[in-house]
Amino acid sequence: MIPDHFQVIDFNRKLKSWYSQNHRPLPWRETKDPYKIWLSEVILQQTRVAQGMPYYERFVDQYPTVFDLAEADERDVLRLWQGLGYYSRARNMHFTAKQVVEDFAGSFPNTAEGLSKLKGLGHYTAAAVASFAFDEVVPAIDGNVYRVMARIFGIQSDMLSNEGKKEFALLARQLVSKDDPATYNQAMIEFGALQCVPVSPNCSVCIFNDRCFANARQMQGQLPVKIKKLTVRKRYLNYFMIRRGDELAMVERYGKDIWKGLYDFYLVESKGPVDSPDDLTSDEPLRLLLVQGRLREIPKLYSHILTHQKLQVRFWWIEMQQTDKIDLPQGMAFYSKSAVEVLPKPILIDTVLKEEKFL
Repeated sequence: MIPDHFQVIDFNRKLKSWYSQNHRPLPWRETKDPYKIWLSEVILQQTRVAQGMPYYERFVDQYPTVFDLAEADERDVLRLWQGLGYYSRARNMHFTAKQVVEDFAGSFPNTAEGLSKLKGLGHYTAAAVASFAFDEVVPAIDGNVYRVMARIFGIQSDMLSNEGKKEFALLARQLVSKDDPATYNQAMIEFGALQCVPVSPNCSVCIFNDRCFANARQMQGQLPVKIKKLTVRKRYLNYFMIRRGDELAMVERYGKDIWKGLYDFYLVESKGPVDSPDDLTSDEPLRLLLVQGRLREIPKLYSHILTHQKLQVRFWWIEMQQTDKIDLPQGMAFYSKSAVEVLPKPILIDTVLKEEKFL
């Protein structure tokens, strides 16, 4: 169902009319500042608007310009990001801010091609910023837009295949408004978010229900086609919270890690669930810790879902005497309560500390 010129004009007219009456008043839509638009796009990746809005407001308040963000300490950026997950987004965001300041004197490139060369900006984010901030005639295609195009125009190719990507890209270039690409892109995204939703869309009130391929064939649940299955790996984490009075031993995570730059406790990963630390005594540092301190179990089993991982997590306290000389595992150090409060931590770690009334 490739539209002709007049169908494109009519599609844009109806879409723009719908958007003017139904769009949400979001702060990043009220500005042409590429920094704030980019900031909102990074925060909203993998995040719902309702959840992301407070983070956007805090970041704009704390770092009102790209210069402020570039000068920030990464630890402070990660602390402000805490709870959003996908911490590589925060690290890339901080890196990109420094890149914009150092390589572009604080001015974002004004084209999608130029923006895509910045760290962490994929095709969608680069197109969105170029369109919203600089009115470049380029389609911004996120998951919402894929869904709208697939259903209305009947694209049945796998959206993750090379063939599918080409088909969607061709249609997107035909549909994007040459006169007002920013409003068009916002409208397409909003239409997918509010009207053409993933599950049980209310097609009876849809402005395109008389021309929608999926509606005519009752294929809303089958489009868009996404064949690739996500492989989820199960992991079993056993944390030991080493406490000395009001101090807690923590360690910064390094290397290729989803929680790189965040702080957590001494960790022993097992191949399956364990009932007792006695099952983990092949870990030499843990064995020494258990000799030095008094063990107390937190009976709750925590499940934590990440994009590619499902974590089952157990926690134990190891209480140390304040008078003893303690041999901590490499890289660990004791921190006061106030220091632990401000350290950037995975949300699971923060949750446990609050449930245990340490924070």
